Order: sequence, then C-alpha cells, then structure tokens
Amino acid sequence: QVQLVESGGGLVQSGGSLRLSCAVSGRSLYEYIVGWFRQAPGKEREFVAALSLSTSNTIYGDFVKGRFTISRDTAEATVYLQMNSLNLEDTAVYYCAATRIATTFWSSRRHQDIQYWGKGTLVTVSS
Repeated sequence: QVQLVESGGGLVQSGGSLRLSCAVSGRSLYEYIVGWFRQAPGKEREFVAALSLSTSNTIYGDFVKGRFTISRDTAEATVYLQMNSLNLEDTAVYYCAATRIATTFWSSRRHQDIQYWGKGTLVTVSS
C-alpha cells in the first residue's frame, strides 16, 4: 500500500502563495498517479491537480487557471503543489491522494477513483 503525509498548509493573505508537500512511501510507486483534492465545509471534494509517477504527465482542475503547479522531487519521494495568487475561494482542507486506477482516473478525475488518502492540511486565505 501507499502512505501519504501532507504538510505546508497555513494562513496566507489573498494574493499570496503557499507550497504544499506530500511525502509518498510504499511499493511499486511507478504504478500510481498522485495528486491533490480539496474540500471546504458544505462542498464536495474537488479535484485540484495530479501527476503520473510513470510518465510525469500532469493534469489540473478547471479552476486552477495557471495559478497552481504540481511537481515532484528527483527521488520521487515528495509531490508538491505550488499555489500562487490565492483567493478566499481557495480556503479548504487539501488532501494528497493516490490511485492505481490510472486510465480511469486520468479522464474521470473523481474522488471515487482514489484508493489512498492523506489526512489533509488546512489552507486558510484571509482578506
């Protein structure tokens, strides 16, 4: 199985930036897609970004609009989410996520196709 541990959340002013980190551990990691979802109170968990550990291809949610970038370190042990130009609507708990259902998830981008979740890290954007 895969273990995911997020960090980097906190309080940031509107227009500011944060970088979230997801430490990834487990076996056969090349089989996995790793990415980020977010969820605010009263809202559904929504897709943010994902990266294939086998191809390094990336995909993004429609709301990102160039503001966020997903990447990984050379050891493939940590996946990052760089978030710029944050606004109040970005306030949420951000979850690292992983799945082996690669073909399905790459097109569906649904949280129902995720197999492993981190505990989440809270991002709060203030005015």
